Amino acid sequence: MRGDPERVSHGRWPSPSSLPRPIPFVIGDPATPPPGRVAGAAPIIVTATMGAADQRFFDALRQAHFPPSRNVLSAHLTLFHQLPPSCLAELDRLLKAIVADGPPPATVSDIFSLGDGVAYRVDSPELLAIREYIADWFAGSLSAQDRGIPRLHITVQNKVESAQARALLAELRRDFHPRPLSIVGLAAHHYRGGPWETAVTRNFRGRR
Repeated sequence: MRGDPERVSHGRWPSPSSLPRPIPFVIGDPATPPPGRVAGAAPIIVTATMGAADQRFFDALRQAHFPPSRNVLSAHLTLFHQLPPSCLAELDRLLKAIVADGPPPATVSDIFSLGDGVAYRVDSPELLAIREYIADWFAGSLSAQDRGIPRLHITVQNKVESAQARALLAELRRDFHPRPLSIVGLAAHHYRGGPWETAVTRNFRGRR
């Protein structure tokens, strides 16, 4: 019997190693690729939702510095890139339990180069603990990319010439100071090759 997401402990998020370990959610035979990675399926992307002021700030930077033809998304903080679509109902049940707690604190700690773009680094051990809990739940369904520990970030420029990216990095770093980032919820989106289609949005309900 799989673990029960209603048993997620509330209050301050513990370290990843102390979170309860559910029985992994495995789809089909382990030798068979999960349905999110076969032709025609629409994989699920999971993000952390930013507060409105932070969303406006990073959206404005994307609007100013992304190539217009490639700027088809709002600014986002990705936690998982490719969960199978058949996970959606179970994922929603899990997110609903998680957001009963208070929002995880987070900090925009640095700006770094992507080579052909620029991103803001996000530090949040509590958000990573939440992500690891979700990863444990769907352990048998993770892509190779999602099995690793992510470098949390918000991309504000991509797919430009390296000289243009270096110039923006220098410009943004001149006045940069680390600051808090508001995380207000978690969301799941279908990816079909263009703009994401939001399937689930859950806001944190607890307080810190």
